[in-house]
Amino acid sequence: MAGFRSLARQVRDPRGDLALRRYSLRKCLERFAPYGHRATWNHLCSRHGIEPEDRAPDPGRLVAALDELEQARAVWLAYEERFAERRKREKHDGLRRPGSIDDWHRRTWGGNGIARCDDPEVHPSDPLDVVLRRLIRALGSGPSAVCPVCADRRIVWRQDLEHDPGYGPVCAGCGVMVPQPVLTHEALRNAKRMRGRALASVA
Repeated sequence: MAGFRSLARQVRDPRGDLALRRYSLRKCLERFAPYGHRATWNHLCSRHGIEPEDRAPDPGRLVAALDELEQARAVWLAYEERFAERRKREKHDGLRRPGSIDDWHRRTWGGNGIARCDDPEVHPSDPLDVVLRRLIRALGSGPSAVCPVCADRRIVWRQDLEHDPGYGPVCAGCGVMVPQPVLTHEALRNAKRMRGRALASVA
């Protein structure tokens, strides 16, 4: 099975068939997809002017989309390296039990769904690397009352998410499933109250 870098070379190969180059970019998302596969593909297509179903898109647009994906992947790999070093130090110091951020990190291992967007058509419009830098900064700076990606306060608790764990706080502004450790207890309580109001309005 080809790895991310091998697939990236295929995307950039000017001698390659355009359909194969597009396919290789889609396969890259099986190795690294910050919003989840479908939402990340939708994001790249909308930012770089690619028709999602076009089997022979402009090669320059394909490469630009790959460039954005690679920049974000570099940000995430650097974070994972720092994360691994920290855990190694903690284990050496006798801290074996992982914290809440570590639990979140376990579900995003490999870079799939770091800033998951349950609705593939609702996601941040900023470049992927910018979004990941904001999220990583929030993970290291303590809980907040706003979305770490877009600073929106409209965070709603969802119980019907398609991916593990199936529930959690979602930003109504940018669509990102917000890691619980970056939110204050009050923000989480407000999110659950928002869900209660939504259910009451449906009833």
